[in-house]
Amino acid sequence: MRFKAHLKLAALVALFCSATPWVLAQNTPWPTRAITMIVPFPPGGLADLVARPVAEAMARELGQPVVIENKAGAGGGIGMSQAAKAKPDGYTVLMALSSLTVIPEADVVLGRPAMFALTDLRPIARFTADPTVLAVRAESPWKTVQQFVDDAKKRPGAINYGSSGSYGTMHVPMEILSQNAGMKLTHIPFTGAGPAVVALLGGQIDAVSSGPATVLQQVKAGKLRVLGHWGTAQLSALPEVPSLKDAGYNAEYAQWSGLFIPSGVPEPIAQRLRAAAKAAALDAKVKEVILNAGSPLQFQDSPEFEKYVQADASRMSAVVKRIGKVE
Repeated sequence: MRFKAHLKLAALVALFCSATPWVLAQNTPWPTRAITMIVPFPPGGLADLVARPVAEAMARELGQPVVIENKAGAGGGIGMSQAAKAKPDGYTVLMALSSLTVIPEADVVLGRPAMFALTDLRPIARFTADPTVLAVRAESPWKTVQQFVDDAKKRPGAINYGSSGSYGTMHVPMEILSQNAGMKLTHIPFTGAGPAVVALLGGQIDAVSSGPATVLQQVKAGKLRVLGHWGTAQLSALPEVPSLKDAGYNAEYAQWSGLFIPSGVPEPIAQRLRAAAKAAALDAKVKEVILNAGSPLQFQDSPEFEKYVQADASRMSAVVKRIGKVE
C-alpha cells in the first residue's frame, strides 16, 4: 500500500511539473518587451510605407514598442527567411509583399535550397492590395503603353527596367507584360523599390513596375509619368491611367502587403497580434497615411487573408514556371 501511495505521489508531482510551464504561460502578461517587425526591403518601398504607421498603431494597442527592422536582399527573401526561422514567441513579425508567394516556387525553378516554405509563416492581416503601375521619367519619349511596347519591339533589349530583385513584385509583372506583348526588355535588379525608383529618377534605368504608393509623389511632382497599370478597375490615386487590358494586353498583377508571424506562435499570442493588426487597420491615422501614399487600405482579417494567400500562391506558381530560370 505504501508503495502504491508513493507511485501516486510521484505521478502527481510529474503532472504538476509538466503543467507548470503551461500555467505560467497562461498567466504571464504578453508582450513584456519590444516586438520586431521585419520589413524585407529598404526604406521607401510599399512594405516600409505600410509597416511604419501599422507598427505605431499596433504598439499603442499592445503597450510595447513595435520596432521596424529593414532586412533587404534577394527580392525580399532574406528578411522573409529570417522571420520564418525566428523563435515562435510572437516577438518577431513580418510585413511582407506578394513576392512571399513567388520566392518558394522560384527556388524550385532555380534549383537552389529553399529560403523558406509558405507553411513556415502564418497570415495575420492584409493591409493593401494594389495593381502595380508602369512608370517612366516624365521626359521620356513614351506617352502610352503602346508607344513603349512598339519601341521595345523595334529595339529588343535596349530598354531596361529596375526591380526589387529577381522574381520580386517589380520583376514578375514586367515579365508578364513582356511575354504577353512579345517584347524583350533588360532586367536590372536592385535591393528594393526605393533604390530602383531613385535609379529611374537619375536616368540609370528606363522604367519600373511598382506599387502606386512608391511613385505617386514623384508623379505629382512632375518627375515621373505612369503609362498604365496591371489592374482591372480604375485606380483611385491615378484615375486617368488606363489598365494594360485597356491597351490590349492580358496582363494582371496585384502587389499586396500583409502581416505574418512564424508558424508555431502560441494561439493566445497569435490572437493578440491579430487583434492589434485589426485595430491598426481601423485606426484613422493609419488609413490617412496609407491613403495619402496612394494605396488605399484593403484590409483582410486572418482567415480571409489565409485563403487569399493560398490562391495567390497557386496563380504565381504558374507564372514563375512560365518565366523560367533567370540569372
